[in-house]
Amino acid sequence: MKRQKIHLKAPDNWVNDPNGFIYYKGYYHVFYQYFPYGPRWGTMHWGHAVSKDLVNWEHKGIALFPTKKDDQNGCFSGSAVEKDGQMYIIYTGVRYEESNSEDIHVHPDIHFEATQMMITSPDGYTFDNWTDKKRIIPPITDPSIGHRMHTRDPKIWRGKDAWYMILGSTLDEKEGTALFYKSEDLLNWEYVNRACKPSLPGWMWECPDYFETEGGKVLLLSVIGILENGGRTEEHTICFEVGFQEDTCEMTIPDAYQFLDYGLDLYAAQTTLDEAGRRVMIAWLRMPEKTDAGWIGMFSSPRVVTIRDGHICFQMHPNIRQAYDRRIADISDASPAGYMACFDLEDGEHVDIGGFRIYREDGRICTDRTAVSASVKRNISQTPALQGTAHLEVLVDPHMIEVFINDGAYVITNAVYHLGPYMTSSVPKTIQLHTTTEDI
Repeated sequence: MKRQKIHLKAPDNWVNDPNGFIYYKGYYHVFYQYFPYGPRWGTMHWGHAVSKDLVNWEHKGIALFPTKKDDQNGCFSGSAVEKDGQMYIIYTGVRYEESNSEDIHVHPDIHFEATQMMITSPDGYTFDNWTDKKRIIPPITDPSIGHRMHTRDPKIWRGKDAWYMILGSTLDEKEGTALFYKSEDLLNWEYVNRACKPSLPGWMWECPDYFETEGGKVLLLSVIGILENGGRTEEHTICFEVGFQEDTCEMTIPDAYQFLDYGLDLYAAQTTLDEAGRRVMIAWLRMPEKTDAGWIGMFSSPRVVTIRDGHICFQMHPNIRQAYDRRIADISDASPAGYMACFDLEDGEHVDIGGFRIYREDGRICTDRTAVSASVKRNISQTPALQGTAHLEVLVDPHMIEVFINDGAYVITNAVYHLGPYMTSSVPKTIQLHTTTEDI
């Protein structure tokens, strides 16, 4: 199977949301939305990759694929938990109400049913798609709770006395909402409560993830319609520090939110606990077109989520930083996995990495990928204004650049194409370059 380092990429064809992110029996497992028949969106399967260290990844092929009426048009996003040594995966199955005679992999009228389903594995590698899958939550019929079509992406966690689930949904396709369910056995689920924020723009909440981490409690949401940009509505992932009462599943969501990543290319983030108990996040990099090699879609490097002084931070995972263990004098000496550039930026200074420009203006860290972009309208990204010196750690991959600012206080991640083999700078200080060892 294909091996990759630092950034997990599509093995071929198309990938999107990371699913079932879990540390299980000594390995990190990342499943992902996968269309195995071409570099385009279509009937979703679950691809599968594993790692011992969050650095070196190995693809393991297809784990889940449609076999039942409830998921005949796709095994969509979900999560994984461990119970009594077994892996339990809960995901959204989709059934189109009409078929498309010209292309069975897309729906003709956007009418479908969404069902929450389960499959188990004794080892995290073998899945009986033919007999083991079962419906655990049927399509919602009460519109005051959620939407029959647009309820999806279950995230499961173990609470103090039971299992809990959060689902993304919408009220009448006008207002996003999150639904909370509770179960004693992972099989029988009871609806408990829902959370919404009428003042928040957007009509649909996708890929919700609630968790506790160092410093507080966090809610991640991928919101359809959160921004208006260039005349079209866009969907982005945001985060809040929230209050949550487990016994009633009552969630308090503040007015203010942060973007998960200020490059606005990441979406559908999912978290888990790593081997050391840190809360770790990965997300899908939305790529506007396929690469020259014919694949499309990859994932961010794993990031540790913490709250510092009321601000949610996404720090580079220590395993990732340690992987860049070889100092180099020039980017031409970098391994195929790319390199890390470290430097400080004051106002008016800039660094150009192969056509990808990083600069500081009015206190903000900004990036401009105009020279290395594909068919996208938005090429300039920026953080809020920062005080003092900004220290940057920049991970450079041929198709992704991640700019970590002040130890993850902010991150800008952008998809890029055809980076040049050069680096120029107005920074008077030394830029330190590090790369990885090539063996994986």
